[in-house]
Amino acid sequence: MTGTAVIIPAKDEADRIGATVTAALELAGVDLVMVVDDGSADQTGRVAKAAGARVIRHSRNRGKAAAMESGAEAVRLLDGESPRHLLFLDADLGETAREAEPLIKPVTAGEADMTIAVFVTRVKLGGHGFVVNLARRGIERATGWTPTQPLNGQRCLTRAAFEAARPLAGGFGVETALTIDLVRKGFRVREVEVEMSHRATGTDWKAQLHRAKQFRDVAWALLVRG
Repeated sequence: MTGTAVIIPAKDEADRIGATVTAALELAGVDLVMVVDDGSADQTGRVAKAAGARVIRHSRNRGKAAAMESGAEAVRLLDGESPRHLLFLDADLGETAREAEPLIKPVTAGEADMTIAVFVTRVKLGGHGFVVNLARRGIERATGWTPTQPLNGQRCLTRAAFEAARPLAGGFGVETALTIDLVRKGFRVREVEVEMSHRATGTDWKAQLHRAKQFRDVAWALLVRG
């Protein structure tokens, strides 16, 4: 059976990355956890390595899509004749990363080419859902399929599906574009409920700026896909 590699893009997550890596290593079928330290100013990379992850580092922050591609390429170099499946997890999941197994099973069973997490327990967010609604409506218009949590970054893919989606869309449009591109190309995409959670985005000016960037990147990803 093909193994699964976990790829965790991380920036300044020293407080949570250790617990996330430890939990990811407990997942059945996972034989590699790759953390991409995307220009962190803290000890993210050191903590991840101490927890058992392999770590590669970007000398400057290059964004989530670049970190995902760097992690996938690092895994490819370690793969044998049978490429591993790729499970992407956020760095701030902490202990709840051990609940990711339902994402892996449909892919390893050959029932799906990509799974997308739907968090059963919703964290109260500081925003108003504008970006989520934009992504959901855009994906529906582009593919005819309506996702529940279109921006969820917890995803398991076959290597073939990942390669078919490259190059990944930049910025915060990566998840929206990934879904549209794979559905349009005929890959089987399935949402799976999981008991995971991550840090909620706040309501201060930094959080509002973050949402504005998300909105811009998702809108651009949708625009270039017609």
